Amino acid sequence: MRVEARLLIGVAIFFAITGVGYWFWSYEDSGTAMLTGAVLLGVVPGSYYLWWSHRMKPRPEDRNDAAIKDGAGVVGAFPGSSIWPFVMGMGLFALVLAAVFGLWLLAPAFAAIFAAAIGYTRESRRGGTV
Repeated sequence: MRVEARLLIGVAIFFAITGVGYWFWSYEDSGTAMLTGAVLLGVVPGSYYLWWSHRMKPRPEDRNDAAIKDGAGVVGAFPGSSIWPFVMGMGLFALVLAAVFGLWLLAPAFAAIFAAAIGYTRESRRGGTV
């Protein structure tokens, strides 16, 4: 976690220096606000990772004396392929399109979102495909 924390805090420092330079060259508010947001996107998770890196046992990636075999083993469980994330995405896309083309598109959008939420939940509980 320490490597990730240093990377994110380094990104925040880069954007902070860039933001200060941008402010003094342009005196423009919106770009400075966006660069401030970029600084926060580096500081917030970076400081959280740094806080956790001091409280947990070092991973093989964090140790200098680690060998490749120390990181071997089961990586974790990954979900199987499913159609429900695609259905959810299409439902959310239709929800956004309802703002453009009319409120009549809300009914199919909410139907697709609801069906995707139910289908994905049922699939994850059973462990297979629906």
